Amino acid sequence: MEIEITPLFVLFVVVNIAAFLIMLWDKAQSRQRGAERISEGMLFFMAIAFGAFGVYAGMMTFRHKTRKWYFIVGVPLAIVENYATFILLSNFLA
Repeated sequence: MEIEITPLFVLFVVVNIAAFLIMLWDKAQSRQRGAERISEGMLFFMAIAFGAFGVYAGMMTFRHKTRKWYFIVGVPLAIVENYATFILLSNFLA
């Protein structure tokens, strides 16, 4: 299977990099008392909005939100949703 570089693919990559960096930033903020944090709802929104791979990579790399059952279950489900949406949009836009 050959990956064609399309605007949809570029969007997918950019959102996942952003989601990964947001997980890094939130993990760093979690170590500081009283620091402003990213809400869990926003992290889930990033996962659903094409950023599930980035959120999952951030979870595993930084050991962030790995004790929350809803992240352990929800983010892999979001990966499946992201993949299916990507395939459907790719076929629709082709």
